[in-house]
Amino acid sequence: MKALTWQASNTVSVEEVPDPHIQEPTDAVIRVTSTAICGSDLHLYEVLTPFMDKGDIIGHEPMGIVEEVGSAVTHIKPGDRVVIPFNVSCGHCFMCRQGLQSQCETTQVREYGTGAQFLGYSRLYGSVPGGQAEYLRVPHADYGAIKVPNVGEDERYLFLSDVVPTAWQAVDYAAVPDGGSLAVLGLGPIGQMSARIGKHLGYRVIATDAVPERRAMAERYGIETLDSSEDGVAEQLKDLTDGRGPNSVV
Repeated sequence: MKALTWQASNTVSVEEVPDPHIQEPTDAVIRVTSTAICGSDLHLYEVLTPFMDKGDIIGHEPMGIVEEVGSAVTHIKPGDRVVIPFNVSCGHCFMCRQGLQSQCETTQVREYGTGAQFLGYSRLYGSVPGGQAEYLRVPHADYGAIKVPNVGEDERYLFLSDVVPTAWQAVDYAAVPDGGSLAVLGLGPIGQMSARIGKHLGYRVIATDAVPERRAMAERYGIETLDSSEDGVAEQLKDLTDGRGPNSVV
């Protein structure tokens, strides 16, 4: 199959690599139909070079069609359409039962103390082959794979792999009080989604960014925006909230 591979600092390339196969009863193999590129993939491109190996398959925001499942995987079957979360977690350890799947004790990378394994994200997170490829082996697919309907474009579901849960968790951790206000600093993909989620939950959302197009996108969803390239943004936030400032910040 073809896959996007890390070759050296500032160098990635599409190469022919062996097809993945079932290795554990809890595995699945999917044919990838869409995969997103995360801003954190840029860290692999340069900053995390010491923890990368030539030929590593990158990517951690995939979805696709199930090709094969291990004997312990019962909630999905070949032909099902699935989204795959970026973190590899077992679902039954203490941390997973607390809803802290990124700290899964079963897949924890103890050598580096970095928590659970992630798809396609360096030795720091287990060197698990990633999803920017034609096919993907999904470890712990008995827990992690999310079945979605076989209708609609991939874009309708793809953000469930990383962007939506990351943004939702950010807003949840902000602990905005009832009737409170939320400041979102930066309107990249996660910021955009955090702002929309905050609005969906009924909060007053004020977002800052220096890029006019990003601000305009947020405004289409009823988000108040400020130009972060201007002086005195903090004071403007206070002015908009009667001098108190926002209750919570993302």
